[in-house]
Amino acid sequence: MKNRIAISGAGGKMGCALLNSIARLDWCELVAAIESPDSNLIGLDAGELLKNRNFGVTIQDSLDQAAEKIDVLIDFSAPEATLNNIEFCSSHSIPIVIGTTGFASSDEELIDVASKIIPICCSANYSAGINLCFELIERATEVLGKDADVEIIESHHRGKIDAPSGTALAMGEAIAAGLGRDLSDVGEYGRVGDVGPRDRESIGFSVVRAGNIIGEHTVMFAVDGEILEITHKASDREAFCAGALRAARWLIGRAPSLYSMRDVIANSDGTPQ
Repeated sequence: MKNRIAISGAGGKMGCALLNSIARLDWCELVAAIESPDSNLIGLDAGELLKNRNFGVTIQDSLDQAAEKIDVLIDFSAPEATLNNIEFCSSHSIPIVIGTTGFASSDEELIDVASKIIPICCSANYSAGINLCFELIERATEVLGKDADVEIIESHHRGKIDAPSGTALAMGEAIAAGLGRDLSDVGEYGRVGDVGPRDRESIGFSVVRAGNIIGEHTVMFAVDGEILEITHKASDREAFCAGALRAARWLIGRAPSLYSMRDVIANSDGTPQ
């Protein structure tokens, strides 16, 4: 039996990429596609977003009509919509994979509460490569961090709304934790004018929004005499789709908890999705 997947944010860049991936896979099927109530996509067949396809699934503004058909929801939408979907999934015992970023701390608390009821996988980035980068960053922090000036540079397409990216912030959190610091105290988000000498404990962020850049992240550890850079560049959203779908398949049947993509990678056999 195929796993039945719903997509929230179906008309977005990641939503369309996920629809394209699902159309090519034999282990899953699309059973619901959701967009915001004011979207001009409401009422279209989801296949029209890909051209020359027909899913037989009409884009709706809520999950209500599909509740009994969904095995797992993948959500790449916006914080408010995602929180509403989490409430819905909690009420109907539906696992959810969250790729939305830009949550407030109070939102994260709500996600944590919901994870006591349903299994939730929440990651800033679902590519296998970027999650390997986190391991490399943590190791570099152990070896160089206390002596290094740490800078994080990220680039995305002109349409990305939040900044810095969720991935960049997650990198900063990991580095700060490894150094026994709090990112809310040491994060430095842009420098203008006479800012004085660099605070040795700060973690700097630089943001680029331009063109159709899918996603690039670099962490720089600069010590006297040498610089180590750890860089990840995404050339196609397929990398994120493969990870999100791998997480969705893995999450079905799991016990309620808050998981990350690193949990998925560490506790699965790596079977291609």
